[in-house]
Amino acid sequence: MMPDDASAATPAQSWALLIEYDGAGFVGWQRQRDGLSIQETVERAASRLAGGMHVASIVAGRTDAGVHAAGQVAQILLPPRAAPLPAERLRAALNHHLRPHRIAILMAAPVPPGWNARFSAIGREYRYVILDRPARPALAEGRVWHVAQRLDAASMVEAARALLGRHDFSSFRASACQAKSPIRTLDRLDVCRVGDGIEISAAARSFLHHQVRNMVGTLALVGAGKWRPADVSAALAACDRRAAGPTAPPQGLFLSRVRYPEDPFAAGADAPAPT
Repeated sequence: MMPDDASAATPAQSWALLIEYDGAGFVGWQRQRDGLSIQETVERAASRLAGGMHVASIVAGRTDAGVHAAGQVAQILLPPRAAPLPAERLRAALNHHLRPHRIAILMAAPVPPGWNARFSAIGREYRYVILDRPARPALAEGRVWHVAQRLDAASMVEAARALLGRHDFSSFRASACQAKSPIRTLDRLDVCRVGDGIEISAAARSFLHHQVRNMVGTLALVGAGKWRPADVSAALAACDRRAAGPTAPPQGLFLSRVRYPEDPFAAGADAPAPT
């Protein structure tokens, strides 16, 4: 006999979420024993739409404590009782339950079986912002790395070229990194002067733990005149974390974009409800 509950015939729906957040005050994306994580906050909001049932998430990039995101992508599976929902209503409901935290769902889109926020991604892009002026930041506090001296952006551009391509990035890998291999292909590493600051943009299929922050910390040594551009090549060749520069602080780092073979959000936030 078929169950009377109509929801029993409704399959669970997997959703992709495009998220921005201010990482200050969080222990990072991933749940931790102590402190509030972005993952816990998003999952708790989603559970409110699932009658209190736990809703697990998968994320494209597990950002560290203090790191921000302008284009993070996460995936949740909502049970039948919460589906079908139009994407616009789901976005609005999640944002309502995320208050007062500085986390916003920019878009929501239904995704097909087999799609995975982490493993379906073909590229990740990060942006790092340095404010290199004597005066400390007031408006940008918590979203930049303040360096009190003017950095030589041209020398940093020259040094960054050495890191492009496929390399063993052991010198720029955190000691706690759990990746099986230190080999990565860095597709882009741009350094650009923007007013009283420097923006560094990095793109690759994937990054090692702290790779971007370690590269930025090393490039900053060049910009400050403490290293020559050639010293970055030597640090890379050493394949030893002790050979590279310091780890730049987390507050200047933003996960800006995650790329997929087909953009799950291409239809916009007003995508029809799944059937």
